[in-house]
Amino acid sequence: MTSGDRPNLRIDADRLWSSLMELAQIGGTEKGGVCRIALTDLDRQGRDLFVRWAKEAGCTIKVDKVGNVFARREGRDPSRPPIMTGSHLDTQPTGGKFDGAYGVMAGLEVLRVLHEANYVTEAPIEVAVWTNEEGCRFAPAMVASGVFGGAFDIDYALSRTDRDGVTFGDALQKIGYAGDEAVGGRKVGAFFEAHIEQGPILEREKKTIGVVTGAQGQRWYDIAWTGMESHAGTTPMEGRRDALVGAAELIVEARRIGSRPNGRSTVGVIDSLPQSRNTIPGRVSMTIDFRHPDDDELTTMDAEMRAAAADIAKRHGLEVKIDQIWYFPPTPFAKELVDSVRRAARQADHEHMDIVSGAGHDACYVARIAPTAMVFVPCKDGISHNEVEDATKADVGAGCQILLQAMVERANA
Repeated sequence: MTSGDRPNLRIDADRLWSSLMELAQIGGTEKGGVCRIALTDLDRQGRDLFVRWAKEAGCTIKVDKVGNVFARREGRDPSRPPIMTGSHLDTQPTGGKFDGAYGVMAGLEVLRVLHEANYVTEAPIEVAVWTNEEGCRFAPAMVASGVFGGAFDIDYALSRTDRDGVTFGDALQKIGYAGDEAVGGRKVGAFFEAHIEQGPILEREKKTIGVVTGAQGQRWYDIAWTGMESHAGTTPMEGRRDALVGAAELIVEARRIGSRPNGRSTVGVIDSLPQSRNTIPGRVSMTIDFRHPDDDELTTMDAEMRAAAADIAKRHGLEVKIDQIWYFPPTPFAKELVDSVRRAARQADHEHMDIVSGAGHDACYVARIAPTAMVFVPCKDGISHNEVEDATKADVGAGCQILLQAMVERANA
């Protein structure tokens, strides 16, 4: 389809910004961020606001059994699978105004533009609000889009518990968003997700649009070192079985392993026992997070880490136990949808670049059952999951315009 096949559809950046700021008041914090945890009353309020706005834009609403909300604008041919967009409304405890919320409000703006123009696409348009993307209350993250994409079963999702023992299913019932619709099992013509980058690359490269070609794979580990507690003053250095030394050497090795091109390596948690300054640590637990866009490289990183840990343990008389607690394979996005985003960026004359997502997104699970792509816009200083998270009206408007153009193109293809 060429630009001549449709009217000059333009998003309203002021309206989009106003919606983001109004939504941010639900769970707004003193520091300017948002605390809107999944399946709390604040989450309900955010959902209610979205549903009201979507109905005002002429949409019908359906909610599935894990609480995913779908606002649908019918197409000329209702039998065609929908062209879908969306993200999440839940936040981190000290989250910002844009992570997730931008993708939902951008989708809402697409609906509003089509409604006001009385423009009917060939395929239906849907905007999704995915439940519990952040995973900070109910682990794992992205569990509801994961059920939709076939990664988890529904019983697994509904049985997740928070720190107080409340189940996902009970919390969903309490806020009134336990729907009747089956989760997934239907065709999706395409899925686009708009998001802030959550990193510094676009801002550094002075690009307005990130054309996301895929998401990095991830491997998460819990690692336990066991040595022997002993007196710090009387035990010779050569006779020590210091578990913390084992962990320290693996931290250095993990950083080396992650320093390969496009690699990422993070040790986020470390705990040493018995926490006495004059006792040699006998037990240490630590975490490692490896990421890479190439699965072969990610597998090599795993092998190198395990070999390094075994060598360290042997040299220092230690035992080491490595548990991989999560594996999320690299997710390449659909070439034809990535091309749609790139083409829309060129048509709008926005500076753009290809980019790989370093974070997980709902789009990664939807990509298992439908062609998928993402649109990134810059965020200030690359900061996200933080109350100071920020973006400009111009950039979020530009990303939304790209979303609109790509979705209409696909819906009329």
